[in-house]
Amino acid sequence: MQENEELKKPYNPTAHEDLIYKKWEESGFFNPDICIEKGITSEVADYFSIVLPPPNVTGTLHMGSAFMLAIEDVMVRYNRMLGKKTLWIPGTDHAAIATQSKVEKLIQKEEGKNRHDLGRDEFLKRVEKFAKENHDTIVTQIKKMGCSLDWSREAFTLDEKRNLAVKTVFKKMFDDKLIYRGFRVVNWDPKGQTTISDDEIVYEERKAKFYTFKYSKEFPIAISTTRPETKVGDTAVAVHPDDARYKKYVGQNFEIEDFAGERLSIKIIADKEVDPEFGTGALGVTPAHSQIDEGIAQRHNLSLKPVINEYARMSVKSPLLNEKKVTEAREIVVDWLRENDLMIKEEEISQNVSTAERTGGVIEPLPKLQWFINVNKEFEKDGAKVTLKKLMLGVIEKEEINIIPERFEKEYVRWIENLRDWCISRQIWYGHQIPVYYRGDEIYCGLEAPKEDGWTQDEDTLDTWFSSGLWTFSTLGWPEKTDDFKNYHPTTILETGYDILFFWVARMILMSTYATGQIPFKKVYLHGLVRDNQGRKISKSLGNNIDPLDMAMKYSADSVRMALIVGTGPGNDTKISEEKLKAYKHFANKIWNASRFVLEQTSDIFEVSKMPFDISELNDKDNKIIEEYEKIMKDITSDMENYRFYLAADKIYHYFWHTFADIIIEDCKKRIKEGDEANSAKSLLYHLLKEQLKILHPFMPFITEKIWSLLPDSKGLLMIEKWPISN
Repeated sequence: MQENEELKKPYNPTAHEDLIYKKWEESGFFNPDICIEKGITSEVADYFSIVLPPPNVTGTLHMGSAFMLAIEDVMVRYNRMLGKKTLWIPGTDHAAIATQSKVEKLIQKEEGKNRHDLGRDEFLKRVEKFAKENHDTIVTQIKKMGCSLDWSREAFTLDEKRNLAVKTVFKKMFDDKLIYRGFRVVNWDPKGQTTISDDEIVYEERKAKFYTFKYSKEFPIAISTTRPETKVGDTAVAVHPDDARYKKYVGQNFEIEDFAGERLSIKIIADKEVDPEFGTGALGVTPAHSQIDEGIAQRHNLSLKPVINEYARMSVKSPLLNEKKVTEAREIVVDWLRENDLMIKEEEISQNVSTAERTGGVIEPLPKLQWFINVNKEFEKDGAKVTLKKLMLGVIEKEEINIIPERFEKEYVRWIENLRDWCISRQIWYGHQIPVYYRGDEIYCGLEAPKEDGWTQDEDTLDTWFSSGLWTFSTLGWPEKTDDFKNYHPTTILETGYDILFFWVARMILMSTYATGQIPFKKVYLHGLVRDNQGRKISKSLGNNIDPLDMAMKYSADSVRMALIVGTGPGNDTKISEEKLKAYKHFANKIWNASRFVLEQTSDIFEVSKMPFDISELNDKDNKIIEEYEKIMKDITSDMENYRFYLAADKIYHYFWHTFADIIIEDCKKRIKEGDEANSAKSLLYHLLKEQLKILHPFMPFITEKIWSLLPDSKGLLMIEKWPISN
């Protein structure tokens, strides 16, 4: 038979994978509307919908994202084969700070200019051009992994439809007084000249000095800190209310005429948050330069005294310190303490220093006038008084959303209970500009700019998480009343890394419950980190990075997918190595060679009858093999239904290799050779091969689709075949 000439050659994934993906795309079957139109899916079928966590538009695929894509495509292909209306929505994230930072560096390198030299409009044109050029790279990489996304519905967090959704939610929150502008301590990146969110902070372990000293010889309490330069901004010393050492001082005020050239007024306060075991058990409170201290200040009605500016320089009256860089000021204060016999102890310690992920700059907590979302303010929803925090907790407490694995639900609840107001403004140009306008003392918020003259729009842009928080419903056309939103929301499941449970998942729950009155998804499946064979996190600095696309070229995309999925349950980290990838390349070769043998052995019957095999005519022994296989299939289907993909993949692997190839094929070889009920043996082999190609397909889509196309009785694509057993 002509088709089987291909099987005589060794399997070459690079020769097939791009062609197969093209065939899938041209079929249109990634789009559920076309599946309904062509009679593949019933219009009244259940739906399965999922959004792709949008990768950065300027990013590239790494092993962590390949792990995510493999799991999601398994879910999608399985549900499509169950006959559900299956929608997987693709899109990319404008990743404002990361993208702007890259473009600024390029302009500086090539032209020696900064964004202010170009002006806002010209700079944004350059950023948009850069984002468009880079968009195709990440999309091509996603396709290389075999992902069956509906590209006709592709979204971008900064496109017009998403911009309308963002402005609509902002205005609704503004009108409900949940968004406010306030002067509060934020994470400030002096290098990038913007606020950043907690998740954009990278903690670097560095050596530091831990200093213990007194403000003056008359001051009764010693304090400890790694940042003595900030102590010129102290307004209080906090102690634990039960600490007997300091009880008598609580409520007293001390005026310090000279602390490194600065005048201080210090009040001794009692606060339960103070750890009496840490340092001296007394905390110098710097309300303007610590979010923890700001909280203490609010509880005790203390004023903020800013002493560091946006450029990480001192802004004080002291001639010793004013305009000095903070690192330089630290040495000056330390020397002053030593000279005045106020230094008690100096210890070398290791500490985690907050740095900005994109610029590497050391974060300075600073009080700034910014836009915030109030998570504790009560408002009316459906006739009841609620807060955003209550909405976020309620869906988990009422089990409207289940997190897989369950252990992360406790972490989610703990995080939400301690949630602070969310700073949503950024001092960058690329992103959704805040839809607020000013004219003198007047302020206006709206979807469109005011028509009258004299209004100026707020120059800040919104935190990228604001737009990605709307992702499940903005991608389905909200705020328009679209069929997509009606048919596919709430989405069935969100699959993402456990490391962004709080930063993204929580914000999506906040945004969707508030804006649409619906949960964004029914389940959350969390995957772990990808580590190397020694269990180390993969990073450039360790030199242990394994590029998934290089590995796909070397071993096949199917092998990469299997290596990532097998043996790794939800919420657990996975180890990847070339040895593991090699093992699944051998498995792909085993599938190819076993398929060749089966098709060679069965081709004569097809040539005579042109009819599919009838397994009802199998002998008793072969019927028993089918029964055993069907039991395993039920078990595998149960694993698929319960998101145990790692077990399902492992069981399929072991059955194909160790039962089908090693035992059944070897036994049938003898029977066919000896003519011992050869037709029953051939029917058994062909039936089992076809069924296994179906259940292998979600995990190894390329090789299974290729072999399926070589079957004499295959009438279409494997990707739309029905799953053998439906629960």
